[in-house]
This record gives sequence, C-alpha cells and structure tokens, in this order.
Amino acid sequence: MAFKDLHHYIKALEKRKELVRIKAEVDPELEITEIADRVIRSGGPALLFENVKGSQIPLVINLFGTYERCAFALGVKNFEEIAERIEELLEPEVPGSFFEKLKMIPKLKKLADFFPKTVKSAKCKEIILKGDDVDLFKLPVMKCWPLDGGRFITLPLVFTKDPETGARNCGMYRMQVFDEKTTGMHWHIHKDGARHFKKAEEMGVDLPVAVALGCDPAVIYSATAPLPPDIDEMMFAGFIREKPVEMVKAETVDLEVPANAEIVLEGYVKAFERRLEGPFGDHTGYYSLEDLYPVFHVTCITMRKDAIYPSTIVGKPPKEDCYIGKATERIFLPLIKKTIPEIVDMNLPIEGVFHNVAIISIKKQFPGHARKVINAVWGLGQMMFTKFVVVVDEWVNVHDLGEVLWRVGNNVDPARDVVIQKGPVDVLNHASELPNFGGKMGIDATKKWPEEGFHREWPPDIEMEPNIVELVNKRWKEYGLD
Repeated sequence: MAFKDLHHYIKALEKRKELVRIKAEVDPELEITEIADRVIRSGGPALLFENVKGSQIPLVINLFGTYERCAFALGVKNFEEIAERIEELLEPEVPGSFFEKLKMIPKLKKLADFFPKTVKSAKCKEIILKGDDVDLFKLPVMKCWPLDGGRFITLPLVFTKDPETGARNCGMYRMQVFDEKTTGMHWHIHKDGARHFKKAEEMGVDLPVAVALGCDPAVIYSATAPLPPDIDEMMFAGFIREKPVEMVKAETVDLEVPANAEIVLEGYVKAFERRLEGPFGDHTGYYSLEDLYPVFHVTCITMRKDAIYPSTIVGKPPKEDCYIGKATERIFLPLIKKTIPEIVDMNLPIEGVFHNVAIISIKKQFPGHARKVINAVWGLGQMMFTKFVVVVDEWVNVHDLGEVLWRVGNNVDPARDVVIQKGPVDVLNHASELPNFGGKMGIDATKKWPEEGFHREWPPDIEMEPNIVELVNKRWKEYGLD
C-alpha cells in the first residue's frame, strides 16, 4: 500500500490506534525528547504534538518506532516481502536464450514503472517564503539532548546533483540551525552528498541543495538506504511503494523534490565555507563532538498550508532509527548474498548501532572460509565500517544473541580465530586513534576442521533425543506445569 503523503500515513496510524495527539503545549528544547524517549523505549505510539512552543506548526515523531510500525510504513507485513521482490528482480541476472529474454520483459517493464515522474503543481508550494520571510525558527526544530550545540533538523531529505553528470542523490544528514537562514550540513566524507560538494568546490562553484521535510514513509526511508551512487533513491522509493514518486521542480534551484513533501528548504551550500557544528547526541549513544562542516544557506521555504514537521531522536538504543536499520538489514540481505553467496543470514544487533557489530552465518565449504567472508564484508559498501564481524555456522541462529555468545565462548581460540585489520571506520567511531581510520576485528566462531589445523575431536552439541522431546510435548499438561 502506497501512502500518498505524511498526512495519509498519520491518518492510517490513527486508525490503527498507533498515534496519539498531544494538545498540551510542549517545549521543542529537551522536553519533547524526554517524552518521545520514554514512549519509544516502551514500544509506544507515534506522537503528534499539536501545540509546540514557539511555532504554529505541529511536530510528529516516532513514525517508525516498532518493527510492526516500520513494516506498515513500508506497506508490508514484514521486511522479507521487499527482500523477496528484490530477489525476484535479480533472478536471472543475465538472460541467455531468446525465450529467457522474453520472460524478463515484464520484470523490466515493472521496474520502469517505478521511476519518478514530474508533475507541474504540488501542495508543498501552497505557501512560498523568500527574502526576509525566510525564518527557520518558525519551524519547531528540536534541541534533543542537553549538550547539543543547538537545534537540529533530524529527519531531512537532502537533494543534490552531481555537478558533472547531473545524477541525483537524496541522503539524510543532520542540520544544525545556526540562525534564521543558515544551517550546518553534516556530510561525512564517505557520503554521496559530500562527494557532490567536493566536485562543486573543485569547480569553484556553490552546490544547489533542496531539503524535503515530511514525505510519505517509503520516501523518508529511501533517503537512509545504503544504495550505490548510480541508484536513484526516488526510484527505489517507487519500488518499495510500488508506485512512482511524484516530483516537482523547486522554486529557486535546479532540483526536483517530492511533490508530497510537507516543507521544502531551498538554497545552496557555499564552496569553501565551513562552520563549527555540534556537539550532537548521536545514534551511538554518545555525543559526536563539534567539528567544521559545510554551511547551507536557505533562500526559499515552501510548504503546505497544513504542514506537519517530522522529527526523530537518536541516542542510546533503542530509538526509532534502530527499527529503520533492521529494515535495511532484511531488505538488503539478498543483495549482500549476491556478492557473498555463502552467507545464510545476518544480524546487525541494535546494540551494535548499525556499523559496530555484524553477526553472519555461512555455509562453510572450505578451510578458512570464515576469514574469506570477514574480509569480503569489509570490502562491501558501507559495511566497510563494521568494527566487529562474527562468523558462525549455518545452523546457528544469528538473531539469538545468547546462542551466538555461547558459540563464540566455546568455539573461538583467540590466538587462532581472530583477525585484526585496519581500514576505514565511521566518522562517529570515537574509539579509533584517528578520525575515519582505525582497527577492526573478525571472529571465526565456526566449527574448526582438520584442514584448518584442528586435529582434536570436536565435541557434539548436547541435544535430547527427538522421541523424548515429542513424548514430553504430548504429556506436558499431565505434569501440571502449565
């Protein structure tokens, strides 16, 4: 089911009794964070704050804050439905015979149907503010945590174009509001937005930017997806929602934005300008410290007459970004398996905050296979940031952390089964000696083979005989233990 816009999604949540409207006046500085944090940790509903101090615009938060709600947001019962559709598109990769090519036509046609399409008018332009009317403080932007450097826009969809090729990118990068017309642009060096800006600086020009705030949930999610640079996030959003995303030309910059956006900020990031940004209470559960980042100059704001401002908080898990991360884990597993086909399953634990821990089960086929997978993972897109890769055998449930730790504790000889490597790390990794570069650890927790130098007898797991298990199952009520 494709939601038309954020309003449509909010109404659907309300119908499912998964949204609460809060009419009491609340402060966007810290108070909303404390309310939302308690609700998210309890698995509670989305929250629509209708009376935010200092603003006439309502604020909605916790749009993705449970596994079930996140799946509903993406129009599925579980994330595997999207993964299965990706698998279907990937098979066969290269049709051989004439008849196989004919069979591919419907799939390719279906994919073409998901490409974004341009419309001439949109609700996001019902109000247009330029010049002295541009004032970011009219938005209910939150200060989330006590040591934050200021107020931060936390759920922005940042649109840029490659200055050379014109290829579009949409990413989600926090934006600290400096004053009425400028914000920081927190572009990490590995991100596509940063790559576009670097090219613009090399050409000696400013980079046009448009920021959409509040779209349908598939579009919001797609801005977070770890897509290759040549894949348009809006096409991917169309694939998820099974309906193309409607785009409209921005008012003052040569960019297109989702027509169903609530609010759009237009402007440019000035070449060679940097400003101190941060600190910010980040998804690691620690504050990312202040540093110099590019500056976004807002020249125009457009919005719906009934605009709703979307926000989120990050911090010590769980937060709603954890559920978005788990969606990514399941949706992109088929693509990872295409590159590393021996992978059976994968778990990026919430406690590992996406890029710290990956637990992977494999169908082990040769000596040293776990080490091959560990190194392959570190060479795979954004998984290059993974600090700890734990590899277990195919029969281990990677989602049962108790079982995984039991296997690690029993199957690993640290002198033999640990790989220490250096390479790129996430900029938020405060433990590394240098920014963006540090150590990683791979742990081979698989059963060891004689060909790997293990010549002792490997003991069997303790398991009850199946007939006894079945007997006890049948007689359980007789024991009076229910």
